[in-house]
Amino acid sequence: MRYFIKLAYNGTPYHGWQSQPNASTVQETLEKALTLLFKTKIEIVGAGRTDAGVHAKCMFAHFDFVESIDKLYWIPKLNSFLPKEIVIYDIIQVHDEAHARFDANQRTYEYHIHTFKDPFYKDLSWYHALPLDVEKMNEASKILMEYTDFECFSKTHTDVFTFNCKITGAFWTLKSNQIIFTISADRFLRNMVRAIVGTLIQIGLGKSEVQHLRHIIESKKRSLAGFSVPAHGLYLTDIKYPYL
Repeated sequence: MRYFIKLAYNGTPYHGWQSQPNASTVQETLEKALTLLFKTKIEIVGAGRTDAGVHAKCMFAHFDFVESIDKLYWIPKLNSFLPKEIVIYDIIQVHDEAHARFDANQRTYEYHIHTFKDPFYKDLSWYHALPLDVEKMNEASKILMEYTDFECFSKTHTDVFTFNCKITGAFWTLKSNQIIFTISADRFLRNMVRAIVGTLIQIGLGKSEVQHLRHIIESKKRSLAGFSVPAHGLYLTDIKYPYL
């Protein structure tokens, strides 16, 4: 039987989601816990691959298990066993062909910036003290939804077949001394959100004009886009499936 697991994690101590040699990852930590407690080797497939230091308020992964799972028993047991940076919210039985990565039809990320020094945000938000023109950044964000090819925001030398993504929402909000960027799309390229935020920051600082964003996107050149903002301000916040 196939199960989806809904979880969240603080990515600070991990080298990203995906298992890799000689590095602690979220996937590896979960697989070890499930394998030990279920007394059989469990391999999980995540909805995406977050980079080192990136957080997830909502992540899904799937795994197969031969027995029926009583989630009221297993969720508290797994949470008591897992490290404090990872929490499991739900275990959901799905159809046998369900796929956590390929079936997701929308993903949402947030990027958190704090504008006044705060020691409690150290690993959870990016400190940026210079004033930003959020109105201009929002104006530029709307331009993103007019395009589908985002090669200019993709990490170079990546192994994707297409740079096309359908962005369905992109906007900035102010919350006290925080500025939060929210973006939703059917898929994202590697490093895409962090590169978009860096580009919009340049506009917010007045170093680039709003309409120059069109030139950057149409050029398809990563070198023309802005810098990649630090990973620790980025959160995966929502994933949608047609059957959940």
